[in-house]
Amino acid sequence: MSKGYWVVAYRVIKDPEKVAAYAKLSAPAVAATGGKFIVRGPAETAHEQGLKERTVVIEYPSYEQALAAYDSDEYKKALEALGDGVERDLRIVRGVE
Repeated sequence: MSKGYWVVAYRVIKDPEKVAAYAKLSAPAVAATGGKFIVRGPAETAHEQGLKERTVVIEYPSYEQALAAYDSDEYKKALEALGDGVERDLRIVRGVE
């Protein structure tokens, strides 16, 4: 069974207060669903079309858990708090076995 990963690239942070409210709710939601933060912060170096905005990578024990975590009630509350505070790209991918 392959691990699952959330890979999140923030393009624009429009409202830091909404991001802070989201972070307060999302961290416990991620932990409760088995997630572990691998990367969390601004990119130090960006190449090609990359941006030096915030980047987050979260590892889950399985791809299925990563999918379920995004759909969890706790994470939905975090997304509500975030609202339109950012423009970002969130992908859920399988790890290499």
